Amino acid sequence: MTTLRENGLKAPQPYDEARVAREMEDLKAAASAKDDPALSALIGDAGALHLIRSIFGNSPFLGRIIRLHPDWLPRLLNRTPEEAMDDLIARAVAARDLEKQADVMAALRLAKAEAALLIAMADITGIWPLEKVTGALTDFADTAVDSSIVWLLRNAAARGQILRAPEDVSPAGSGLVLLGMGKYGSRELNYSSDIDMVVFYEPGQLPLKEGLDDGELFVRMTKDLVKMLQERTAEGYVFRTDLRLRPDPGGTPVAVSLPAAESYYESRGQNWERAAFIKARPVAGDMAAGERLLKTLTPYVWRKNLDFAAIDDIHSMKRQIHAAGGHGVVAVAGHNIKLGRGGIREIEFFVQTQQLIAGGRDHDLRGKQTCPMLDELAAKKWIAPETAEEMKEAYRFLRTLEHRLQMIDDEQTHSLPVSDADLDHVACFMGFANRAEFAEALTRRLECVRDHYAKLFETAPPLGEEGGSLVFTGTEDDPETLETLRGLGFTRPSEMSEAIRGWHTGRFPATRATRSRELLTSLMPALLRALSRTANPDTAFDRFDKFLTGLPAGVQLFSMFYSNPHLLDLLAGICGTAPRLAAYLSQNPRVLEAVVDPDFFKVLPGREELNRSLKDALVHAEDYQDMLDFARVWAREYRFRLGVRVLSGSADAEEAGPAYAALASELVAALAPAAEDKVAERHGRIEGGRFCVVAMGKLGSEEMSASSDLDLIVIYDVPDADAQSNGERPLYASQYYARVCQQLINALTAPTAEGKLYEVDMRLRPSGNAGPIATAFDSFVAYQEAEAWTWEHMALTRARVISGPQDLRMRIEDAIARTILKERDAALIAKDVADMRDRLAKERHSQNPWELKHVRGGLVDIEFICQYLQLVHANRHPAIRHTHTRTALVRIAEERLLPAETADMLVRAISLNHNLTQVIRVCVEGVFDPVEAPTGLKFRLARAGDVPDFATLEAELLDSQRRVFEAFETIVSAAAG
Repeated sequence: MTTLRENGLKAPQPYDEARVAREMEDLKAAASAKDDPALSALIGDAGALHLIRSIFGNSPFLGRIIRLHPDWLPRLLNRTPEEAMDDLIARAVAARDLEKQADVMAALRLAKAEAALLIAMADITGIWPLEKVTGALTDFADTAVDSSIVWLLRNAAARGQILRAPEDVSPAGSGLVLLGMGKYGSRELNYSSDIDMVVFYEPGQLPLKEGLDDGELFVRMTKDLVKMLQERTAEGYVFRTDLRLRPDPGGTPVAVSLPAAESYYESRGQNWERAAFIKARPVAGDMAAGERLLKTLTPYVWRKNLDFAAIDDIHSMKRQIHAAGGHGVVAVAGHNIKLGRGGIREIEFFVQTQQLIAGGRDHDLRGKQTCPMLDELAAKKWIAPETAEEMKEAYRFLRTLEHRLQMIDDEQTHSLPVSDADLDHVACFMGFANRAEFAEALTRRLECVRDHYAKLFETAPPLGEEGGSLVFTGTEDDPETLETLRGLGFTRPSEMSEAIRGWHTGRFPATRATRSRELLTSLMPALLRALSRTANPDTAFDRFDKFLTGLPAGVQLFSMFYSNPHLLDLLAGICGTAPRLAAYLSQNPRVLEAVVDPDFFKVLPGREELNRSLKDALVHAEDYQDMLDFARVWAREYRFRLGVRVLSGSADAEEAGPAYAALASELVAALAPAAEDKVAERHGRIEGGRFCVVAMGKLGSEEMSASSDLDLIVIYDVPDADAQSNGERPLYASQYYARVCQQLINALTAPTAEGKLYEVDMRLRPSGNAGPIATAFDSFVAYQEAEAWTWEHMALTRARVISGPQDLRMRIEDAIARTILKERDAALIAKDVADMRDRLAKERHSQNPWELKHVRGGLVDIEFICQYLQLVHANRHPAIRHTHTRTALVRIAEERLLPAETADMLVRAISLNHNLTQVIRVCVEGVFDPVEAPTGLKFRLARAGDVPDFATLEAELLDSQRRVFEAFETIVSAAAG
């Protein structure tokens, strides 16, 4: 067998020679500094050198791995890739025997990084064909999942949750089933792939401690598994993990009992789920139980009669992909090679649809992998042999291209770049001499796939069909139409029919244009179908009626719905669940344009994207008033996007809270200098003076929701306490920065023509409302050292500097850290915390469990417990100092400052409260009232709480509040004496 070094000359030419020169210089310096003769010898070897240069010149991601770990190169390049891979698998297996979870996570991440480098080199040198590349990626995923599950089971036993000795617990016989789905199930993982899994459990297979049921254990274990695999640490991550292919993911926990799963698939399973199970295989856990489940589901997946009924569903999914992502034509620049015309998904659908049709009677057509099944379809004469060969060749080409795109920067992308320079880069990495040759080769394969796929589906039914009559003309109700509406689930069909006829009269702005009425007529069947699928169709229709009658115009929006029918389901969901969002959407329908982006539901915008987007929005502002208005328009769109993500369940509190905080932080950072510029117009500037804005409260802890206000402190620093500004009307520093602070508050709170951004609360500044609105740095430090109350230091645990010059930011952060980390009298702090909680309980007394913040056992109690522990223990355990409550509690648990059960309970409680708060703040004003709440909102809250129904949620919430209050009494009140 050949080593990578021996095959190195077959790697593609490097694209970026300048990067190669820089990286090679650093690599040679590293080899010299490490005095590593093996590494130096590699650099002098022609094959190894060309391979290393190819990586540096084509893949910044792989280049970073080499830069961080140059010592890996000899053991990777001087052995066969099979030997190196075996070694990495063995290291991933050994990770399960490590004691601490953090050590397991680190070991798996380092092994994954080395495997990523090894597999990429085996791919680009051609030593491994596609099937071996995808197989190696899958083997590592299997090992990582298996090692994590073994460790989690042993850990549960060590913690007394499983009543066996840790060494006696193993996945076999545990009843825990993990099925790999999609490309993971078929052993066809792509280079930067998620791993799709569904997790089931067979109750009663393990002896559990009293009071712990299988569901609670395995749901928590599944969440821990996801953390072990996908949480980003200093060593990176192992695999992003997707659990959404489980039964009814919106209404079920992350681990589903096997009896519930079997019942679901027998009674409610959908055709697309049948298609997904073609590729399912047990990957970890109780493998025998996994095989039994798949055998049980065989009649559901593989039906004996020719199953043409499922094909419409499959084809509908494909058409929706084209509608959602604009992938309707073959292209090169910007083309999505997975979802676009002629792409990988069409090849997979081409195979799967024919498997569904014939696999029920022919066991040979039940395979999981694409290329072998193309051969089998040809052998069984379902397709011509040349069709199979052409589709296999195209599949291997497109999958290889997919890998190259992802290797560049470890992004889960499937889209080709748009710019010529970036396309040149991809062409080079694919081994083509130029962009034109690459484009011709790609287009030829895309068109070939498109043509074969089109022959399989000659016609596509219109998206807007519905069984039954839908006639809304004239002045009288159409009897057949009323029957159709009843069949869709509406209970007031006559009132509906009258309202819809009113839409078509043109009496509202949205339907005055003839074109808008024509479009609305075409959309009507799909619209009513979408509304009928909500939890309360009548309520959803009433809110849509209000939405429609409030629209300023209709043609553009209706055209968007026509081109992107999936938006109708989104809008129906908003109308059925979130009246607050629906009212906002009626006044700002253009924000729906963002949802059309195919990446909308994948990742929330990060700080860099927000910063760039806000700069782009403000660059056209001609004056200060423009800046305020443009900032409000920008914020409104991003808030809506976040609200939709929360409502749809595609962003939980751990994602949404930081995203809302990032949005506010960027706005403050942009408006703070603008506020000083405004003051400087009249008063000039103070030479050498500067200021920072410190986020407190929910902004500081990155736990904001849709309606959070901003708790801020402004701290300034000047070279001379008596300094004055240099303008026409000079001010002393205290006056000057007070004006700047007030200007910033006005910028955030003033209601302009575009509304206001936030309410701002400055009461957490030194001395509260009695103190100056802006505080000098020295005064801030002195106050915290000598005058601040305990509650002010509690508030300071969430302080985070979000705007200002870097050196002053660091000084402020150091001052905050010194304050939090100083040694304290635990009993005195406990008494202060308990007294303050008692005062709040009297001022904001409530026994309503949905008063999530102030009810005893609610958010305030959890936050006070956390802040108390930070103030008392951070001196000896500095790692627990973190502004984010959940993260701080996790670190407190890791430092063993609380019993593990108590810590776990508090972490679950803060997650539950935050997840519920996020949904409630998006959907309703004020306190949530279960009596008045629509059914859809209750269902959404149950999903947020990861329970099957609202009754269970209320029971869990009450139990959580009881346990949190008991913990407060035990941890804080008892310590107070």
